Amino acid sequence: MKAFITIGLLILSNVFMTLAWYGHLKFKELKWFENAGLIAIVFISWGLALFEYFFQVPANRIGFKDNGGPFTLMQLKVIQEVITLIVFVIFSLIAFKNETFKWNHAVGFLFLVLAVYFIFRK
Repeated sequence: MKAFITIGLLILSNVFMTLAWYGHLKFKELKWFENAGLIAIVFISWGLALFEYFFQVPANRIGFKDNGGPFTLMQLKVIQEVITLIVFVIFSLIAFKNETFKWNHAVGFLFLVLAVYFIFRK
């Protein structure tokens, strides 16, 4: 159960992280933000990133083996990176219509899946 809670929190965390890091690139298309300066965008992104931490920190605390969770530190990090890429690809394909998923991206993801395999290997 802790594994599912950890992964769910990591997914939520990465949604906010992706919005904070890359969502602002679409702000100019929104009427409210079309004239916002860089400092305003930084503060808005920082506010979104705060929610990332509300989910990331508990995910790591719940999931970490030394706290009674199922994952080692290395496993947590690799899970987080794979989730980050999955969330990012979904976001970029939805929000940025000019981005495409190409064969070299698929190969890169395959290597990441292999990284997960090797990190979890006993």
